[in-house]
Amino acid sequence: MRQGQETGQGVAVLIPCYNEERTIRRVVEEFRATLPEAAVYVYDNNSSDRTWEEAEAGGAEVRREGHKGKGRVVRRMFAEIEADYYVLVDGDGTYDASAAPDLLALARQQCLAMVVARRIEDSVEAYRPGHVLGNKLFTKTVAALFGTAFTDILSGYRVFSRPFVKSFPVFTDGFEIETELTVHALTLALPVGQIDTVYRERAMGSQSKLRTYRDGLRILLMILILMKNEKPLAFFSALSLAFLLAALVMAYPIAVTYLRTGLVPRLPTATLATGLALSSQLMFTCGLILETVSKGRHEAKLLAYLSARDSHPQQRVSVKQ
Repeated sequence: MRQGQETGQGVAVLIPCYNEERTIRRVVEEFRATLPEAAVYVYDNNSSDRTWEEAEAGGAEVRREGHKGKGRVVRRMFAEIEADYYVLVDGDGTYDASAAPDLLALARQQCLAMVVARRIEDSVEAYRPGHVLGNKLFTKTVAALFGTAFTDILSGYRVFSRPFVKSFPVFTDGFEIETELTVHALTLALPVGQIDTVYRERAMGSQSKLRTYRDGLRILLMILILMKNEKPLAFFSALSLAFLLAALVMAYPIAVTYLRTGLVPRLPTATLATGLALSSQLMFTCGLILETVSKGRHEAKLLAYLSARDSHPQQRVSVKQ
């Protein structure tokens, strides 16, 4: 067992937190009341306010993660905490703790790897229009690229099984973590679920750490990176087609002129068109090679998930004779 790693069973509530002194105590108290059997952990991501003190006052075990970024906090939590099921929730007080038993019940009854709490806002102020639009666009993009299973891929309120947590390779550092979690489940075709939950307005004086445009661009970039990593043939085939079309557009008038006169009057353009056509072929070849590599990575990740499940009897489906 690694140093700092927790041992235990049951349910663990994991709360990544940064400058949430106004809300964290209430969040901890609500989850302790709703899930009295669960251990509640707050990971403070270098807060400059009294987040640590308020979380301790609420009854949580508080730890500090020095590297900034929600993805890095989640990576450490997943590595250190041992449990049968994990409840991941933000510390801003916008999520409904009373929904946790339903999320856990669905995960247990159907042996699901992940259950997402789909946000249903209870007021206009709870969910900013820009965030609503961005979430819908990203959700539709992920559905088109990786498959449809969720209608809220950016929800910060989720339940995971132990096999999912212990086999999930966290690569991202920031708010893109929800996208990575979603795509991981979709690409491996893991059993997942979704439940509607209330999404509340932030407490007065509490500010969102999400920057609409900056983090939106980072999420979009993460989707493209995941597309390249998980579906390289489709990704590089699209690039290959774009380069090939550009080459044909450039080459067409040159070819027409050559057939009429036997001359090539625009040699630089012809050279560029040839280079684009060769690049198109190279990209398609790279896609074919990387698709084989990606299949091997998928198999390794699926084997890691199955190994973690088989080593934990509570996560297996019992079959009646």
